[in-house]
Amino acid sequence: MALPLIDRTLDGARAQLGEALFSRVAGPDGARMRDRIHGTPGPRRFSADDPIARVHGDASMFIGGMRALMLQALHPVAMTAVSEHSGYRGDMWGRLNRTATFLAATTFATDEHADQAVAAVRRIHERITGTMPDGTPYTAADPHLLRWVHVAEIDSFLLAHQTYGAHPLSADDADLYVHQAAHTAEALGATDVPHTVAELAAALASYRPELRGTDHAREAVRYLLWKPPLPLAARPPYGVLGAAAVGLMPAWTRLPLRLPWLPVTERTAVRVLGGLSTSTIRWAMSVDRGAADQLRASAAAPGADAAD
Repeated sequence: MALPLIDRTLDGARAQLGEALFSRVAGPDGARMRDRIHGTPGPRRFSADDPIARVHGDASMFIGGMRALMLQALHPVAMTAVSEHSGYRGDMWGRLNRTATFLAATTFATDEHADQAVAAVRRIHERITGTMPDGTPYTAADPHLLRWVHVAEIDSFLLAHQTYGAHPLSADDADLYVHQAAHTAEALGATDVPHTVAELAAALASYRPELRGTDHAREAVRYLLWKPPLPLAARPPYGVLGAAAVGLMPAWTRLPLRLPWLPVTERTAVRVLGGLSTSTIRWAMSVDRGAADQLRASAAAPGADAAD
């Protein structure tokens, strides 16, 4: 008799935790959007077995998304656009909700709904313009800037999945993931988008001369890691995810962003705690596959509506 009671208690706890995570990330309209994305019949670009669905549907996306935000912050133009046009300071969760929906739509929705999501973001990007401190104009629709946002995201998602994912990809599937992810970037207007892991690494390296730590970048990282709009009880587990994301950042990024550099701790304690955290999230979200996919897609927060 005790075992069924324990099972029911665990199932109840899992459902409550999963719903809490989903409502926080997907927002008040999350359930309706989940039903639209996952429940609408029609042709889809990717199947559930495709690498892009496996990566974007895993709990490691939480860590990958945080890493992507920090990495993207190193591009001064991208960070200026986010700082001047994004609501990340006053409406972090609202921005996350909108971006979660975008990534879920472009990965899991019908072709029609995915195309509608891309068209909506393109319209937003076209309205986002500004001027850098040196007088140089910028636009969120710049193909070179869109390419940077994309490669920083995909590199982060893939690295987090290979480190913390339930089922890391083979080398061939990793290449296929990069190829599949290129579709949305190209649809948004990015050019010279990488289609293999080797091309992805080369693309990232090509941006190194443009990257630097700015006040905007360090402010965004501080906000992400130390000032999340969360209840006190939720901050320790969030801190573990943040530490895991920092642990995946390249060594050369630590000083410009004022990030700690503790290689031994990151390879041991942080790696273990990060694995436990993602396992817990994966367990909690296993109750509802559709909710899980949309929630884990929230890790795209770095770029889909950076101008929102």
